[in-house]
Amino acid sequence: MVTGSLHAARGDHTQGGAPNFKRTIKAYIALTKPRVMELLLVVTVPAMILAERGMPSLWLVVATLIGGAMSAGSAGAFNCYIDRDMDRKMRRTKNRPLVTGDVSERNALIFAWVLGIVSVIWLFFTTNWLAALLSAAANFFYVVIYTLLLKRRSEQNIVWGGIAGCFPVLIGWAAVTGSLELTPWIFFLVIFLWTPPHYWPLSIKYRADYAAAKVPMLGVVRTRSTVSLQIILYTWATVAASLLLIPIYPMGIVYSGAAMLLGGYVIVEAHLLYSNAIRGREGKPMRVFHGSIGYLTLLSLAMAVDPLLPF
Repeated sequence: MVTGSLHAARGDHTQGGAPNFKRTIKAYIALTKPRVMELLLVVTVPAMILAERGMPSLWLVVATLIGGAMSAGSAGAFNCYIDRDMDRKMRRTKNRPLVTGDVSERNALIFAWVLGIVSVIWLFFTTNWLAALLSAAANFFYVVIYTLLLKRRSEQNIVWGGIAGCFPVLIGWAAVTGSLELTPWIFFLVIFLWTPPHYWPLSIKYRADYAAAKVPMLGVVRTRSTVSLQIILYTWATVAASLLLIPIYPMGIVYSGAAMLLGGYVIVEAHLLYSNAIRGREGKPMRVFHGSIGYLTLLSLAMAVDPLLPF
């Protein structure tokens, strides 16, 4: 507690007692988990382009991204507040604002609520009621279903909790059309299946951290070979789901080629991780983790570019 107070004091003041606004702003930004937010926004724009079958108005794109960023930031801040006890026990999260004391618990909770409410109001007035409702549902799912109910109780926490990260696709589509069709649900499925093999390598790399915090991530409660096998199965399923878009939307040559090439890459990486695991070696789980980010980013880029091309 003393350490936290000292951190808080350093976070609030510089020499001479002047407020350190720069540090405070950085701390609040950190509460929103900007890296997670960036990845969620990456999939929103392609969904909007697919819905428009071309480029939507710039204002609509910007408005949707602002609303989506606030919603994701709110969910991240709620997560930091709820998991503050676990974050103190994990090396990976030891620098989060509520651990260092740069933001008080009360202020973090107020920030999360305000950001979440404003995001729904913003989307309601700048897009439509369906996009706003989906935004609220995504926040609820991440905070209540994943963080409060599943994370500390089930080894399948990231499987079902990952549904929250699929909502930006639906929000983007709904912002353009005011409705939902089969295509966004296929993209939803891709992200749903992608999430476990994206996060499970972290549970291998940081197994001791999660064990210390008593979080039953699959990497903690199962052997490395079992986790790696699950990563293979989900990776194959992800690639298969991505190929479903080709006949259903339908997608063109750019997306089709990217989906097959990128899919081949992540499948090979997943098999290499499993090969190391059954030989008693850790392998390179973080390479799989970062590779999965590259996969989804480039796949989304190809998805955004494809409808804009004349062939």
